[in-house]
Amino acid sequence: MNRLNGIIIIVIIAVALVISSLGSRTMQNLQAGFLGWIGPFLKTGSAVQEQLGSMGKGLQTLDQLEEENVRLKTENKELSTTNKILRDIEAQNNNLRSALEYKQRSVFRLVPAQVISRDASTWWNTIKINRGFEDGLDVGDQTVLTDAGLVGKTITVGKNISTVLLITDETCKVAAKVEGSQEKGILSGRRIQEAGEAGEMQLDFLTKTADLQPDQKVYSAGVPGGVFPSGILLGTVSSFKARALDGQALVTPSVDLSSVEDVFVVVGAK
Repeated sequence: MNRLNGIIIIVIIAVALVISSLGSRTMQNLQAGFLGWIGPFLKTGSAVQEQLGSMGKGLQTLDQLEEENVRLKTENKELSTTNKILRDIEAQNNNLRSALEYKQRSVFRLVPAQVISRDASTWWNTIKINRGFEDGLDVGDQTVLTDAGLVGKTITVGKNISTVLLITDETCKVAAKVEGSQEKGILSGRRIQEAGEAGEMQLDFLTKTADLQPDQKVYSAGVPGGVFPSGILLGTVSSFKARALDGQALVTPSVDLSSVEDVFVVVGAK
């Protein structure tokens, strides 16, 4: 044992003897002083521990957070779906309201019908509706329209189902006139490969000098013994060009025939 270790042992023994010789009163005073000195450190440690415990209780586990995220996403999808359904119902109600108002103010006797199928090919452009001769339709051609304009004409009529030839078909011909002008011509559909996405139609036999502008409205002219009454909106001019013998305008249909669902069949005058 070296000299330093021996000194440390002697000091420890001396301190122990001094402490053991002290009275109980003195020992209590020493303990009180020691506790008073370390008390603030003990309180600080306890406070930190309590704060950490409180924070731990407020924190969620990763699994809990994932579950909450999934729940919120599901609720969001449900709300979005509900909102879409409500918007669709509102749109349907608005469409039905407009159709009812049109039927009430129309000068024609109208039979309401719904589109039940569509048929589009290179040569034909038709729809089928859920009305036939049992519903008051005639076996001959009859005008089919909506409050937005002309849809086409019936070409075959069954008991409760009829086929409608659309005005965008190249075999459908309508005598037409252009608003704000003296121009008249024959409106017909274009070939499928020429019609474009909007199902453009062509208005032929106009004068070469016709000064037609985009968005001018085109209406049915009506001819004696014809199928289509006068004054039904057909569409709007999209462009005009002069040809060798006449002028031709391209016309965008006023009715979105790709999505129309509710139509009227004209069965006579009021």
